Amino acid sequence: MATGGRRRGRAFILIALILILLLVLAWAVVRFFAPNQLPTAPGETSAPPTPVEEMTSIVISVQPISRGLEFNETNVTTIPYPKKDLVEGAFITDIQEVLGKRAKFDIEARTPITMTMLVDPTTKNSPAAFQIPPGQVAITIPVSKLSSVAYGLEPGDHVNVIVSLLLVDIDPGFQSKLPNNTGVVVAPGPSGEGGPTTISASVSKTDSLSGRTELDPTLGQPIYVIPSEPQRPRLVSQTLIQDAIVLRLGDFTSTSQQQAQTAAQQQPTPAPATGQAQQPAEAPKPDTVTLIVTPQDAVTLNYLMLAGGRLNLVMRSAGDSQRIATEPVTLQFILDQYNIPNPAKLPYGLEPRLDQFPNTIPAFPSTGSTFTATPQ
Repeated sequence: MATGGRRRGRAFILIALILILLLVLAWAVVRFFAPNQLPTAPGETSAPPTPVEEMTSIVISVQPISRGLEFNETNVTTIPYPKKDLVEGAFITDIQEVLGKRAKFDIEARTPITMTMLVDPTTKNSPAAFQIPPGQVAITIPVSKLSSVAYGLEPGDHVNVIVSLLLVDIDPGFQSKLPNNTGVVVAPGPSGEGGPTTISASVSKTDSLSGRTELDPTLGQPIYVIPSEPQRPRLVSQTLIQDAIVLRLGDFTSTSQQQAQTAAQQQPTPAPATGQAQQPAEAPKPDTVTLIVTPQDAVTLNYLMLAGGRLNLVMRSAGDSQRIATEPVTLQFILDQYNIPNPAKLPYGLEPRLDQFPNTIPAFPSTGSTFTATPQ
């Protein structure tokens, strides 16, 4: 009995020692072979730890900002931005560099603010002056619906300027339009039998125009031909300026006027009365366009406006900066270029006669009969 008890005691001690050794071995594995240091199976790679991305902040607009308005806490803020993607000097990271400055041009909402968008309020220049490239100037010309692409122009558009002129022949000495008027010169001497004697020649003006002598082909006699009407001007059109930039449509507004307009837009509009639809107010159409051109082109435009030339703007394709030489257009050019013949003088014609184009053309033109068209 005693021998059996001692054998069981040794067995318990041996089992306890084995358990202790297993615990020590497990602790050693955990301690010296961490999960990120354990060898991986063949063909497997351990996933690298996710790096923490360093962030900075940039200043953006939180609402549309009109040109000339002041930046403040209500229209700009800061947002996080990856520091590795930030190009030095591209965006503004300190909002204090923006507050108090003014917008050089219109800025949309959620637009990162850059130094090129800022105007120092202490500067003496107009905000529009910062939009004019060095070496160029801005000049304003009058426009209408037809000369401004049906009011489709916007600031920043590129345009060509076409000029149309009416040319006439003038007398080089008198600098007056031809033909000259004629007059009768009375030589000095007695004016008639028993009349006074003049010592100098006198000139009396007549209402007839100066003409020319031609040989009549039928009679074979010289005849004196005078014009039946004053001289008709000759029309010519040509491209004057290419790739001018539109700076502004209509009048410029001061900073105080822009602030007042913005405040009025932010005010809630009263609801229309029941059964009445509110009609939106139509914006006035601009009657002027300010263009950015070279100084020489500005002088040319100034001369043509004073001389009465007709200016017409045509819109260019976005991104198109090429210059294409054009031919001046006259009546002869149109007839030759588009193969329009000069109608022959025939021994017959249409009735009724047509001396000019009518303002409106009826749906069923009549030749003077009593037939009237009935609307269907």
